[in-house]
Amino acid sequence: MYKKILLLLTVVCILAACNRTSPDKTVTIDRATMTDKVKGAWAGKMIGVMYGRPMEFACNDRMYTDSIKWEPENVVASLNEDDIYGQMCFMSTIERLGLDAPIDSLAHDFAYAGFGLCHANLQGRKNYLDGLRGDEISTPANNIHCDDIDFQIECDFIGFINPCMPLSADSLCERVGAVMSAGDGLYAGMYVSALHTLAYNCSDIDSIVVKALDAIPADSEYAAVIRDVIDCHRANPDDWTAAWTMLNERYAPYDVCSPYLPFNIDAKLNGAYIVTGLLYGGGDWTRTMNITVGCGQDTDCNTANAAAVLGIIDGYDAIPEHFKSGIPAIADEVFSHTDYSFNKAVEVTLDLMAQSIERNGGHVTDSQFVIKSQQPQAPAYVAGHGTLKLAEALPVAEPGRLAFTGNWVDWAYGEGDDDPYKVSTTPGDRLDVEFDGTGIAILGSWHTDSGRARATIDGTEVKDVDTYYITNVGKWQGNRAYLYFVTGLPAGHHTLRFENLPERNPASTGNKLYVERVLVYE
Repeated sequence: MYKKILLLLTVVCILAACNRTSPDKTVTIDRATMTDKVKGAWAGKMIGVMYGRPMEFACNDRMYTDSIKWEPENVVASLNEDDIYGQMCFMSTIERLGLDAPIDSLAHDFAYAGFGLCHANLQGRKNYLDGLRGDEISTPANNIHCDDIDFQIECDFIGFINPCMPLSADSLCERVGAVMSAGDGLYAGMYVSALHTLAYNCSDIDSIVVKALDAIPADSEYAAVIRDVIDCHRANPDDWTAAWTMLNERYAPYDVCSPYLPFNIDAKLNGAYIVTGLLYGGGDWTRTMNITVGCGQDTDCNTANAAAVLGIIDGYDAIPEHFKSGIPAIADEVFSHTDYSFNKAVEVTLDLMAQSIERNGGHVTDSQFVIKSQQPQAPAYVAGHGTLKLAEALPVAEPGRLAFTGNWVDWAYGEGDDDPYKVSTTPGDRLDVEFDGTGIAILGSWHTDSGRARATIDGTEVKDVDTYYITNVGKWQGNRAYLYFVTGLPAGHHTLRFENLPERNPASTGNKLYVERVLVYE
């Protein structure tokens, strides 16, 4: 009983730590302080992404506890990081079209941005190029990657421009996030954006982490994993490895789009690592980043998200000198694929922030930002793929399980990617497979000479798919393309037929289908 009372008092104290009472409460931040916080936000992204970059996916099934070498000049390479220029693409669209920029405009600019993409971002781009529009671009039915980390990586600027206004941030998240995510992938961006919005007026990390949960549906899997980290931190406040062990046991096996375990690109697990770093780091830059990197998986993305929160709380001036001292020399150099430098990003962020504050009932002067603060309020819950689990991965060389009929040839990329493929060369070629599960996917590659195919489940036509893409996509494990997928089947025995169709995309130079393996889900 004593422990329960103590836990209740702890929760009450945490929620009271930051003074955000009524929705109409105003928060006033002078311009110098606000500028310092925005500079800290972008600097945190730059520092964090490069601090975690050397260990990106280097520790996928174990903790990393060795030392991390940092030199001030390391931050220079952040100018070429997709974690930054990817979200700047969306910020540029909003700067051009305004805060109400529609989904299709955001998707259009992202589709034709000129930089390479993978996972949820890539599928969102292909879906737009294939003709999907609006909320349909990345629904779970259209994007197997919708629960991936991608929007979590690219959401920061939304929180940056909405200080103390998580409702406004959620509204923008729903449009930007629809380009590549849904379900937990969308809630990941909403949650991290909420962390940023709340950090403008609160220095208590425990309170920020807890309060940000109000911005996403309580019954989402993403909220569940964050609550688990919070509970673990309360029970073991000095041992972050206990949180990692818990997460590895409960959540690491679940990543619908990764057949190459223990590689995990799911937003839930990686989001939990962000929170682990923040809670156990206790506001210390080195400890926060070391723990976030120590959790493994997508270390550069996770550390960048965590460091951006610290950047807002502390402001640029308070960032330890050995982390930020490399920034002034590159402050006017532009990030790849953008027109933004560090200095210009700060300027545009402040301008968009002023617009958002004023449209939400506040006002901005030359000397201060007067914000009508908002209480987080979760949107209605819409499921993504949830905890769908890979049951088996069947390579094309699997004897007896995959039946290829027609003119299929053996093929491999080479140059270090030697996994065997089967390539269909003629309309009418078929792949047949029997399986037991609730979902199935065909993994391979999209190419400029790829054709169309018809997927049939249990003898009923399900979907025609176009595997053509504007460039070759699929080289290297972790970046394979999903030619077809279906989930939510009744548990039990099923059959899949995948047939090469004579019709092809007018832009394609062939009718090929590139298949590397078949994935079965339970």
